Amino acid sequence: DHRDLHSFPTRRSSDLLLVPVDGSPLTERAIKISVELAQQLGAAITGFIAEPLPPVPPGPRPAALMEQEARESEELSGVHAREVLARFETAAQAAGVSFKGYHDQVARIDRAIIAAAESQGCDMIVMVTHGRGAFGEFLYGSQTKAVLAGSNLPLLVLH
Repeated sequence: DHRDLHSFPTRRSSDLLLVPVDGSPLTERAIKISVELAQQLGAAITGFIAEPLPPVPPGPRPAALMEQEARESEELSGVHAREVLARFETAAQAAGVSFKGYHDQVARIDRAIIAAAESQGCDMIVMVTHGRGAFGEFLYGSQTKAVLAGSNLPLLVLH
């Protein structure tokens, strides 16, 4: 029984990993572990930074001032995201792992992560959690838990 090797699927179930990062100290751990995982799986990585939208100040404000503040916030978050994603890309390239990265300012981080994974055609989401415990989760919430609840993709959670 002779089969053409090209007739077999070349993609595995974890060919594209979405790795959300935020520039916190856990980002370096997420970069290191996800790059190692991608090497082992023969996968590529999409790095993603979801920056929260700036809070809306209370009270009436001139539209021009609000637009200026929004532009400044977008510029600052863009600079931050590009710096973090550049470090991620350097690590991935050094390991021979294909990488692309992008960022967005969003109202809900968990929904943005899920939407990014779906729109980029990712097969798995890899997240590093702060592991704050029950009290910390009560105070700050858990993006990881929200992604797990809202996504149909496999989620690998690293502590």
